[in-house]
Amino acid sequence: MNRRPAALAPAEPTPVVFVVDDDEELRLALDNLFRSVGLQAKLFGSAAEFLKAGAGDAPGCLVLDIRLPGVSGLEFQGQLARMGIELPIVFMTGHGDVPMSVRAMKAGAVDFLTKPFRDQDMLDAVSSAIEADRQRRAAAAAGRDVRARFESLSPREREVMTLVTRGLMNKQVAGELGLSEITVKLYRAQAMRKMGAGTLADLVRMAEQLSLHAGRG
Repeated sequence: MNRRPAALAPAEPTPVVFVVDDDEELRLALDNLFRSVGLQAKLFGSAAEFLKAGAGDAPGCLVLDIRLPGVSGLEFQGQLARMGIELPIVFMTGHGDVPMSVRAMKAGAVDFLTKPFRDQDMLDAVSSAIEADRQRRAAAAAGRDVRARFESLSPREREVMTLVTRGLMNKQVAGELGLSEITVKLYRAQAMRKMGAGTLADLVRMAEQLSLHAGRG
């Protein structure tokens, strides 16, 4: 009997390092550096150029100069956050100071490198940033999957899941919803099966991801 070969998982797109700096010589040097280790680099002379091009769907990071024409790197960091663009940022500057670096890191920057920096320091910072982006993307995908499963539940199954994961016993859920305890057990089992939860603890973690109890004291 011939067996069909197992489907291969789609390969991850090549990570992209977006470089935003108005110094063309530095941009080209970084392009060569990143490509030497198998990373794709996209180069921009200003924040506006980067926004016009877009970040795409591959994992990556943004290597951003503090001093840019039109808008500072720190201001652009805030602008990206407001736009929901969550690329990890590695800052670089030839004029950095402690308050500036503290502000950048508090706002979520992965690293803050002072020019001239060692190639390895940049590669280490970019590697950390790309890994952080991979983890963020994986968590977001898992969250979307959990949301899709929850939306596949019937309204009653959602109610039972919400109450059970709040800590109520089957008997208490039955009283809240005006159902028999046996019926609650049935809805609970169906919700766990559809959600892919092996244990009640799994279901509780999913409820936390979904923020089912947000706002409750």
